[in-house]
Amino acid sequence: MSAINPVEWEVSPGLVPYQSAVRSMEERVAAIGRGAAPERVWLLEHPPLYTAGTSAKEQDLLEPRFPVFKTGRGGQYTYHGPGQRVAYVMIDLTRRGRRDVRLFVRDLEEWLIRALASLGVQGERRKGRVGIWVKARDGREDKIAAIGVRLKQWVTYHGVSLNVSPDLSHYSGIVPCGIAQEDLGVTSLAKLGTGASLRDTDAALKGAFVDIFGEVIEAPITESA
Repeated sequence: MSAINPVEWEVSPGLVPYQSAVRSMEERVAAIGRGAAPERVWLLEHPPLYTAGTSAKEQDLLEPRFPVFKTGRGGQYTYHGPGQRVAYVMIDLTRRGRRDVRLFVRDLEEWLIRALASLGVQGERRKGRVGIWVKARDGREDKIAAIGVRLKQWVTYHGVSLNVSPDLSHYSGIVPCGIAQEDLGVTSLAKLGTGASLRDTDAALKGAFVDIFGEVIEAPITESA
């Protein structure tokens, strides 16, 4: 396995348009694959929108209240919007000697679980359900973080989204991730009463990422993709 250089860690302020973010990811993934750019984790927020993964079912789009984008990531329908921290993860699995998609997803899950723990939230995996879940007081289980990835020549992109303080009513336009059971829903750090800000969440994500994936190096703040 080749020596692993620090991963570039970038945080974009404001709302980044989805299509420009995808273009930026694709360009960076190609550069990483050529060995012309470092690995990258890109934290951002999107304007309100829905994305359809490769397993999305047409009937799960209940009401297209916001723009809908078809995307090559795995998974079904999900929502992105203000107050949700999206983290796009561009990692070269070949360079890391770990060409195992399931193991990579497991690492993403562990990353989110550790970050949530540092914010006082117990996030958990659930067999047969993608993402990270929390137990509610009434016996429900709510999803707090989603995972959807794609690979190109063993370089990963897309990634995870963690609900910090989004408008959860925006999820009503879709069946999130195909989960329609009445005892399952979505939640956020705000709804759980943590008081965590985006800045707090970013710090938690960074600390947990270093533990699992290795060192990071700050990238200059940019205004857009």
